[in-house]
Amino acid sequence: MKALVLLSGGLDSILAVKLMLDQGIDVVAINFITPFQISEKKWVQKIAKKFKISLKTVKLGEDYLKIISKPKFRYGKHMNPCIDCRIFMLKKAKTYAKRINASFIVTGEVLGERPMTQTREALDITEKETGLQGKILRPLSAKLLPETEAEKKGWVDRKKLLDIKGRSRKKQIKLAKKYGIKEYPSPGGGCLLTYKEFAEKVRDLIEHKKKIKTKDIPLLKIGRHFRFNKNKIIVGRNEDENKQLLKLKDVSDYFFEVPGCGSPITLLQGPKTKKAIEKAAALTARYSDSKKKKTKVKYGKEKLDKSVTVSTLKKEEIKKLRVES
Repeated sequence: MKALVLLSGGLDSILAVKLMLDQGIDVVAINFITPFQISEKKWVQKIAKKFKISLKTVKLGEDYLKIISKPKFRYGKHMNPCIDCRIFMLKKAKTYAKRINASFIVTGEVLGERPMTQTREALDITEKETGLQGKILRPLSAKLLPETEAEKKGWVDRKKLLDIKGRSRKKQIKLAKKYGIKEYPSPGGGCLLTYKEFAEKVRDLIEHKKKIKTKDIPLLKIGRHFRFNKNKIIVGRNEDENKQLLKLKDVSDYFFEVPGCGSPITLLQGPKTKKAIEKAAALTARYSDSKKKKTKVKYGKEKLDKSVTVSTLKKEEIKKLRVES
């Protein structure tokens, strides 16, 4: 009997794999990579290798970004549409399970562990929305949930499944020790959308851009972000970010730098009006090592072939421009 296991690399999903293998199930793992992921996929690869199971990696793209802009269900505390995200992944998993002839889907979800996606109501919603009623086995909490098809048909032994619930991970850690699982990532936010500062950048992007593309996301992860009318201005914070900004800049973006001293690279997106150019130049000067009241800033599209002299911005004006909550 074959099962498709959603393997995030976290301890819960690792244990779900182990519980299925112990029941003689042929396990195939699927791992989804989102543009907002923090944790490295090395954990997933390590687990697949350790348990000698097949691993399918799916990188989510622009079709996934649509749910970030307009989720059917609510956002979490910030810009995290966790229920919609879970539904999206399970739909993808359902399609892949059918392709490989997997009889059921397994997740490492624990009843009550995550307040948004792992309540009984949320679990029911995801099953209904994906058309997977009774076909998702959650072995860590199975004894607290209705019997699934896999249990009713005897593919898995319900007696060997668990009844873990709540946010404490003591039982999972104890099980990991029992199974000799020594390496696993620490729990916590694995998604940038749950972080306040990053979420505000996403919110700003959604408000000012009709269609978000995958190439927009890497820029959200670096630099100081400012909004001036229809313009986005991004100022690098160090040499590494300066290099990344130059690498990620669009052909239509202007970039700025103060010559002759330590300076950030700044990108200007949107209409290249005189005021927008001056504002981007002033922000570049503000975060450079220039101590002058008036600073010459060079800028251009492909090379720094233009210049403008600007005055230092006041802190109050900078705060108004900054993209933050």
